[in-house]
Amino acid sequence: MNIILFDTNREDFYPLSLTRPISYFRIGILTIIEKWNLYFQSVSVLTDNYLSEKFPVTILQDNIWINSQVIPSDEILTEIKNLRVGECLKKDSTLLAFRNSEFVSTDLNIVQSNSNFRYLSCLTDIFSLNGDEILSDIKILKLKSNDLLSLDNSNHLIGNDIFIEEGAKINCAVLDSSDGPIYVGKDVEIMPGCLIKGPLAICNNSVLKMGVKVYGPTTIGPYCKVGGEINNSVFFGYSSKAHDGFLGNSVVGEWCNFGADSNNSNLKNNYENVKLWNYKLESFKDTELQFCGLIMGDHSKCGINTMFNTGTMIGVGSNIFGSGFARNFIPSFSWGGASGFTIHKLEKFFNTAEIVMKRRGCALEEDREILSKVYDMTKRYRNEN
Repeated sequence: MNIILFDTNREDFYPLSLTRPISYFRIGILTIIEKWNLYFQSVSVLTDNYLSEKFPVTILQDNIWINSQVIPSDEILTEIKNLRVGECLKKDSTLLAFRNSEFVSTDLNIVQSNSNFRYLSCLTDIFSLNGDEILSDIKILKLKSNDLLSLDNSNHLIGNDIFIEEGAKINCAVLDSSDGPIYVGKDVEIMPGCLIKGPLAICNNSVLKMGVKVYGPTTIGPYCKVGGEINNSVFFGYSSKAHDGFLGNSVVGEWCNFGADSNNSNLKNNYENVKLWNYKLESFKDTELQFCGLIMGDHSKCGINTMFNTGTMIGVGSNIFGSGFARNFIPSFSWGGASGFTIHKLEKFFNTAEIVMKRRGCALEEDREILSKVYDMTKRYRNEN
């Protein structure tokens, strides 16, 4: 079967979907496309044209098209595999998948799904569903808990639901899996004094700095450095929050950086639901959540002692600094803080991004055209002609 994950409602997932297909979101241990790749040999994505060179699609005569917001489960997998040519699978009115030679889902025979599965309906689902997905990924990866006696005896372990990959270095840490599993990826370093409470996924080559406190459900993506206090948050990868400060109920894209002692609020003083900017509505939308911190797009950064209010949306390539609370919606390529913003000029942004990525052995060139397109797409939010 040729499997294609297709994007819908992309604006609902801006700014994270500005620089990647939805199926490349990380939730649990794996990205959505990595989860599907465990079930099928060939999976590609159909997304916006400006992303298609980096994320190409393979279309054959017989294709199964799957909504990229669907997170795989054994039940939904069985229904999808049983689709005949000319059939589409729906949950009520939501299109989940269809089988057709072309990307055309109209005039197909409708099959209603009776499966249990998770569906990414909005940005906050990334951290809200993260605990369940850590558990699910451990099962589909068929991980087995380690012989923990091989761990350095300087560590203190609570519970046995701990999974440690090769090359991990852990010293003088407390790992508490009594409320959920702890996954430690390849070549991860957990420095002395770390306090870790599952469910938690720390992906390959990431570093937990000395004395960090991490509460689950949290995912630290590959090649991240984290410190301070973190609660129920997801880092996609290649980002740093290496110093003291609190981050809670948040999603952080790639190549982001938090200055020392930066903090976000994840609970309003009046305990009301948090509202979050929605690009499709072009207004703030009730998340129906009491706890919601911030969403930070790729390549955004903040200076030391930056304060973020509850429900802050930060675009791509922004630089936030200065005293006081910046506004709750910070457009892409903004430069400034509570006292006001100017435009983060594209060439200056590229200069910084090249330096940052080179430090991790990565090149900007593949993303330069995408980021230029995002800059143009988001001009109107900066009041830029």
